[in-house]
Amino acid sequence: MKQIYTKTGDGGQTSIRGNVRVGKDDIRIEANGQIDHLNALMGCVRSMLPGDNRHRPLLFAVQRELMVVMSHVATPEGAVNPRQLHAAELTREMEKAIDAVQRPPGFIIPGSNRLSAVVHVARTQARTAERRLWELNRQTAVDKGIMAMMNRLSDYLFVIAAELEQ
Repeated sequence: MKQIYTKTGDGGQTSIRGNVRVGKDDIRIEANGQIDHLNALMGCVRSMLPGDNRHRPLLFAVQRELMVVMSHVATPEGAVNPRQLHAAELTREMEKAIDAVQRPPGFIIPGSNRLSAVVHVARTQARTAERRLWELNRQTAVDKGIMAMMNRLSDYLFVIAAELEQ
């Protein structure tokens, strides 16, 4: 197995695509950290859902796409990223799933059950990741499909959580 640590980040810098060195507090790194956190939470959600739950396949597809999104976020302007985005297609799939659920009346207070509460945590993390991407977008353009997918993802997680509250 290849060695896990390199020690190249011990001084507060890390590499993004093309071996460009940036500070560990660079907005690209912060945005990717928030997306990575979201992906881990979505893994918790998916693992807690029953095996036959209809949301599992789409959640898994979104998780895979988040990995592609992170590679695009880590690609500096002018560099080419060969990984193809599927954000627009996943956004449409999430919209279909959202439209299939009757919106609950009023506000939802998370916590009627553990699974729903975890989905709400993932939803709030999706919003945090989206805010970091908008911050990055002020410095360098982020693909519009990524931005729409991140916005829709929090909506999708909201309807999953609401469904689980019942």
